Amino acid sequence: MNKVEIYRGWCKKCGICIAFCPEAVLEADEALYPTVKDPEKCNGCRLCEMRCPDFAIVVYRNEESYPETDSSPGK
Repeated sequence: MNKVEIYRGWCKKCGICIAFCPEAVLEADEALYPTVKDPEKCNGCRLCEMRCPDFAIVVYRNEESYPETDSSPGK
């Protein structure tokens, strides 16, 4: 499963991340900050991260989806 982290201290509550999420993973909370409502729906596309003008969102993709590299443990 992918993980979405939102840094509220950097967020200006513009709603861009919510608008661009193709899976409706994000929603606004009572203070209008984005929050993750359905983390299991996140497909790891990172559109929210790329569109955020304040760099307030980071998407951590499931490590199993990455190909093995020379720097992988055990190499």
